[in-house]
Amino acid sequence: MTDLFDTAAKGKDTAPRPLADRLRPQALAEVIGQDKVLGPDGPLGAMLAAGSLGSLVLWGPPGVGKTTIARLLADQADLHFTQISAIFIGVPDLRRIFDEAKLRRRQGRGTLLFVDEIHRFNKAQQDGFLPHMEDGTIVLVGATTENPSFELNAALLSRAQVLVLDRLSLADLERLAQRAEAELARPLPLTTPARAALLEMADGDGRALLNLVEQVAAWDAPTELDTEALGKRLARRAAKYDKSGEEHYNLISALHKSVRGSDPDAALYWLARMIAGGEDPRFLARRITRMSVEDIGLADPQAQSVCLHAWEVYERLGSPEGELALAQAVTYLALAPKSNGAYVAWKGAQKLAKSTGSVPPPKHILNAPTKLMKDQGYGTGYAYDHDAEDGFSGQNYFPDGVKRPVLYAPPERGFERELTKRLEYFAKLRARRQGE
Repeated sequence: MTDLFDTAAKGKDTAPRPLADRLRPQALAEVIGQDKVLGPDGPLGAMLAAGSLGSLVLWGPPGVGKTTIARLLADQADLHFTQISAIFIGVPDLRRIFDEAKLRRRQGRGTLLFVDEIHRFNKAQQDGFLPHMEDGTIVLVGATTENPSFELNAALLSRAQVLVLDRLSLADLERLAQRAEAELARPLPLTTPARAALLEMADGDGRALLNLVEQVAAWDAPTELDTEALGKRLARRAAKYDKSGEEHYNLISALHKSVRGSDPDAALYWLARMIAGGEDPRFLARRITRMSVEDIGLADPQAQSVCLHAWEVYERLGSPEGELALAQAVTYLALAPKSNGAYVAWKGAQKLAKSTGSVPPPKHILNAPTKLMKDQGYGTGYAYDHDAEDGFSGQNYFPDGVKRPVLYAPPERGFERELTKRLEYFAKLRARRQGE
C-alpha cells in the first residue's frame, strides 16, 4: 500500500529543486532558531534521549520548520512518515491511513502521522484520532498557526504535548541567508543596508526568506543593489495579521497595555501595526474610547471627550486622514494621568448590589405621591440638602441594614486629587451631621 501524497520516483528527477527544498535540514541539529525545543534540555531533546516520542502539537508561525521537524523526528525515531493536510483530506482518506498504519504496526513498524493545519479539522474529526493515538497505531504530530487552546478539543490536547515554535530572529535569518549563499556558491549582490532590509522583509519566516534570496540571486546585477533598488524589485511582504484570530487579540492587548503603561511611542506603533494589517478603524475607535473609561477615568474627565471626538472625526474623514485623529487620541491617553478608581468602584457596586438582592431604599428618600404612601412613612424625615448648612444633609442613602461601604477611593493623580479633597470634605461633614 502507498500513503496519501507519497510519490514513487520513476526514473531520474531532473526538475530544478527550489532553494528551500535544497536547504531542508537533514538532521534536527541543523534546524535554525528552535534550540529551546530541540536542545538537550528542551522537551523534544529529552524525549529523543529517553527513546520515548509522544504525540505533539507544533504551534508557531509559518516558515519556522514545523514540517521539517516532524519529518526528522520520524527519521530519528525510526517511524514511517505520513504527511497529510487537514485542508485537502476527508474521512475516507483518514480511514485508509489508519488501516495502513495498523498493518504497518503488525509488521513491526510504527507510524508518525503529520497533520498540517490540524486546527482545520472540526471537533468530531479531531476525536477520530484519539483511539489510534491511545493504542499506539500512530504518533500524531499536528502543526498549527492558531492557538491550540482555542482550536483543538480538550481530549486531543490531553493526549499531546504542545510545543511552541518561535518566529525566526534576524540573527537566525542571517544564518539561513549564509547557508543559502554557500549553496548558491556566490554572495547576494546587496549592500549591507539592503541585506538587512531583505531580512526584515521575510518577517521571521525562513521559507519566505529563501524564496526572496532565490529571486535576488537570479538577478544579473553588475553591482551591489542598495535598499532603494531592492525595494523597487521586490514587493514587501504583508505583515501577519488575522483580524478575527489570536493575532487580533494579541495586538489590541499590546495597544491597550502600552496606553495603560503611559508609553505613547509603543501605543502608536501597535496602532499602526493594526491599521497596516487591515483592522477596522471603527473597532479601534471603540476600544480607544473604552481605554479612556477603564484606565484614565476621572483622573482626566476630558479623555472620554477626546476619544469620542476622534471617533466622530474618523467617521467624517474616513481613511487614511481620519486615522490621524485616532493616533492623536491614543497619544493623549498614553500621556494622561491614569486611574481605575471609578472602574473599581463600579465593580464593587455591582458586587454589593448582587449580594443585597431586592432590599428596598430607606423610606425617608422615597417619594409619597399618595396618602397611603405618606401613611406608610414614605418621605418622612427626608432632609432637603439645599436647605441644609453647606448644602449637605449627611443623611444615609443606603438601604436599612446595609453597612455603608467605601466603593470609590480615587488615587492621588490628575483631576482625582481634587475629587479626593471633596470626598474628605463630605466625609467630615457627614460625621459631624450624624453626631449632632
